[in-house]
Parts: sequence; structure tokens; C-alpha cells
Amino acid sequence: MKIVHIIPGSGGTFYCQNCLRDNELIKILRKTGNDVIMVPIYLPHNIDGKGIMGDTPVFYGAINVFLKEKLPFYRHAPLWLERLFDSESLLQMAAKKAGSTRANGLEEMTLSMLEGENGRQATELDHLISYLNKEIKPDIVHLSNALLIGLARRIKEDLGAVVVCSLQDENEWIDPMSPEYQKLTWDKMAERAIDVDAFIAASRYYANRSIEQLKIPAEKVHVVYGGIELDRYEPASLDLNPPVIGYLCRMSEYFGLGIIADAFINLKQKYEFKDAKLHLMGGYTGDDKAFIKKMMHKFKKNNVLEDVTLFEKFDFEERIKFLKSLSVLSVPVPGGEAFGAYMIESLASGVPIVQPNAGGYPEFVANTGGGVIYEPNDPEHLAKALADLFSDKDKLQTLGRNGRNKVNSQYTMTAMAAKVLDIYKNIQL
Repeated sequence: MKIVHIIPGSGGTFYCQNCLRDNELIKILRKTGNDVIMVPIYLPHNIDGKGIMGDTPVFYGAINVFLKEKLPFYRHAPLWLERLFDSESLLQMAAKKAGSTRANGLEEMTLSMLEGENGRQATELDHLISYLNKEIKPDIVHLSNALLIGLARRIKEDLGAVVVCSLQDENEWIDPMSPEYQKLTWDKMAERAIDVDAFIAASRYYANRSIEQLKIPAEKVHVVYGGIELDRYEPASLDLNPPVIGYLCRMSEYFGLGIIADAFINLKQKYEFKDAKLHLMGGYTGDDKAFIKKMMHKFKKNNVLEDVTLFEKFDFEERIKFLKSLSVLSVPVPGGEAFGAYMIESLASGVPIVQPNAGGYPEFVANTGGGVIYEPNDPEHLAKALADLFSDKDKLQTLGRNGRNKVNSQYTMTAMAAKVLDIYKNIQL
């Protein structure tokens, strides 16, 4: 069984949960003897400072996709020019541009990509199909998310391969669109969902949401939680002298950086928590710089800036050091997320999580016993949840221990890979 994973790269500019999941899944699949090939699209795929794609070229390079969307004549550009714009150096530069990770202004391009063979990037699909047919001849093609669903029809028709698609937080790209474009995008994804043989959702919450939103038959959707290899993580001491709050995600307003910033300021106003620290990690794009600057100004205005540490690097070694420094971790995404790789990483280090009652967070906390849920999701209630936990060290340590044990027994990458392989095998029957 020859397996291809088609994965959008982030260019390594911010903590990308999908990149982390896909990277680790492919590693364990290969380690257990499976023939798996990573095919990156848009940007080079790398995490922890390195990639695992080998000699596979980047398809649907971000620059070419954009030019074909905006310039009709470029849709017939010579291959040598396309390959020039697909060079790693130019794509790494594109990764640092403000618009590379947001939908604002790219709504029409998103719809065009979902049109696949009928879209303005159809020649990019030709290149991809030709490569897969000549160089790989896959039995299974696994799409990293449903925004790539426009590729599925030609993969099935031209290659005869089974198509699997992961479902995780597609809404993070679609939410910034106007209501009109949101509807058009979800409708187009639902229309194209018929071309996929099986979907893998990151949580039961997101499976149910996707079944309703994309009108997918329930029997085609499988829930497979993310995994991690625990032996690579070292348990934190959970020292409360001083208490340290951690945030591990892309540093942006969308992911709740403003909520945790205000909660920290609120907490510091209480005498018993005047020594508390805030550690921030996750990287950012050009879009996020103004907001981060605003947060730093707010910290300075409230005389807490010296207690805030911003970790510039977020490769694996730095994340281990970061997690070991924490007492708790919180990523208060306003609308919640399907899963959250940062929650597994935190519990793998024995660090309890404090999350809002949103998305898949309650499901994960209930399954692991490794954290607390608060509501509503505002700075005042987050600050109270943190204060309550810092005031009960026994509970803090119990949550950390429970979470680490549960991750070790049920959320390993080996277990995740086995479940994914079972899905591959069953849909081939």
C-alpha cells in the first residue's frame, strides 16, 4: 500500500498544529514499515527547523497560485518560470508576508482552489497529477484538510486512488470572510465532499459539526484524536514559586492572545499573585505584529512587562524548555478549536490546561482529567480559574499527573497511526 500525504506548509513561521500532527504521523507510519510520501503544497513543509519531505517538490506554490488567480495571462506561463517561483528561497520569503495565512482578499482564490479542475489553478493540478502518476502511483492519497478537497475528484478519476481527508479547524481560514463568502465556501466544500472516501475528524465535537456543515454521511466520518510520543517530553516541576502561565500557539488576536494578556494583568493585581509570570511562544505572521506590539504596550502600561517572556523560537528543543518552565497552560481561543496539539504537548509535560468551554476543549479535558474548563471566555473568568488553581497546589499536581498518564496510555502517536491505518485498510476493501 503506497500512501501519499498532501500537506500545506506553513514555512515554519508559526506553531502550526496541522503541521505538527502530519509530520509526526508520517514519521511513525514510516517507522512501522509503511510506504508513505509527503507532498507539500503552497509553502515548504518544515517543523522543528527541518522537514521530512526529501526530494519531493512543492506543488501549488503560493506565488504561482496567487499569480494565476490575479493575472489571467499567467495561467499559461512556461513551466520554467513556474519552477522559478517555486524555489524554496522565494517561497520562504512568501511565508513571511502578511497575507500568507489569512483569507482576507483571498476569498475568490479559496473558491477557485475548491473548484479543482475547473478553477483558475487547474494547471497546478495537472502538474500534481502528472507527478503522482509518473513518480508514485499511490493507492491512498490523504489530504491534510478539507480546504484541499478540490483535488479529490481528479485524484480518484486519473489515479484510481482512494482519497482520505482530515478535518480540523477549516473554520479558522473561513471565519474572517464576509458572511456571503463563508456560505459560498462551505457550500462548495459540501459539494466536493462527495469525492472523498473517508474523513478523519480531530474530535467528536468537530466530527458532528462537519457532518452537519458539509452534509457528510456519518458513516464516512471517523474520529481519531491526535497523538504524541511521550518519551520525548520531560515532566515539569509545577513549581508555584512563582506561578508561571504559558501560551503556546500562533500569537494573534484570533487565538486569544488578548484574553490571556488581560487575564494576566487582572491576576497580577491580586497581592498573592503579584509574582506571577507569563510565557508566550508560537511565532507569528506579518499580520500579527501590530497586535503583538499593542499587547506589549499594554503590559508596559500596567507595569507587568518585566514579568512577560516572549520565546522567539518554537522548535522542539525550545518547546521542551518552555513547557518545563510552566505551572499551567492556557490558549483561550474565543470560538474554541477542534482539538489543540498544544494541549497534548502540555499534558505530556505534566502541565495542566485551563481552557474555555468552547469547541473540542471540554471533550479533551473530560477524556484526560488534565485540566479545568471555565466560562464565559473572558479575562475575568480566566483569571479566576487560574487563581483558583494556583491556590490549590494538590489539585494542580493531580491534574498534571492525571493528564500525563492519560496521554501516555491513550494519546500516543503509535495509537493514532494504528487507527489511521485501519481506516486506510477498511476503505480499500
